[in-house]
Amino acid sequence: MFSRIREDIRSVFDRDPAARNVWEVLTCYPGLHALLWHRVSHRLWMWGLRWLARFSSHLARFFTGIEIHPGARIGRRVFIDHGMGVVIGETAEVGDDCTLYHGVTLGGVSWNKGKRHPTLGRGVVVGAGAKILGPFVVGDGAKVGSNSVVVKPVPAGATVVGIPARLVESTDAKAEAARMAFDAYAVSADLEDPVSRALLALGTRTEDIDGRLAEILRRLESLEQSEADPRTPRRASAGHG
Repeated sequence: MFSRIREDIRSVFDRDPAARNVWEVLTCYPGLHALLWHRVSHRLWMWGLRWLARFSSHLARFFTGIEIHPGARIGRRVFIDHGMGVVIGETAEVGDDCTLYHGVTLGGVSWNKGKRHPTLGRGVVVGAGAKILGPFVVGDGAKVGSNSVVVKPVPAGATVVGIPARLVESTDAKAEAARMAFDAYAVSADLEDPVSRALLALGTRTEDIDGRLAEILRRLESLEQSEADPRTPRRASAGHG
């Protein structure tokens, strides 16, 4: 138990530069409190004490602003930063070393019993306000951009952004992999929504076509004016008898 708590505290220092000392982390980090409380609630759930487990998780939500269903499975060294508004459903699974920012939802899209919430692999980073909805897998090391809505599986190591979320290819994958710290909200500043990038390219192409059409019209008007002006010398005909 105490080794798990030490791991949790160490993960806070590894991923939050604002953490100053152990006492501050133990007393002022609701993400840590929610995870510690969840372990108690989950144990009660596994023992079949379902109402007590739900009541325990309800108290945790009241004090931390983070709602984790006692049936959810949470791995080791998970870090919930800020945490307010995080919701993790009953059949969700969060792998080791994952990072969740505030406002994240791991939810379902079905009222049926059984697996209906997502599974996060190891080292997944989910940006603030992102929603991951459905019983699919987000692969190891994947990143979900802030405010994205993910409704289908994400490959390992991929970055997805947008509504609905789409894959984004980094221009320098090796440099990204070598980063020592997490990006503040899961996405680098130089990554764009691929749809926005495509629309921008389409707009640029349209402007180019408009410019060419305007030049053609200008030349046609100039030619018509020269044909209509009798003072304009006409070119000699190419064929003489």
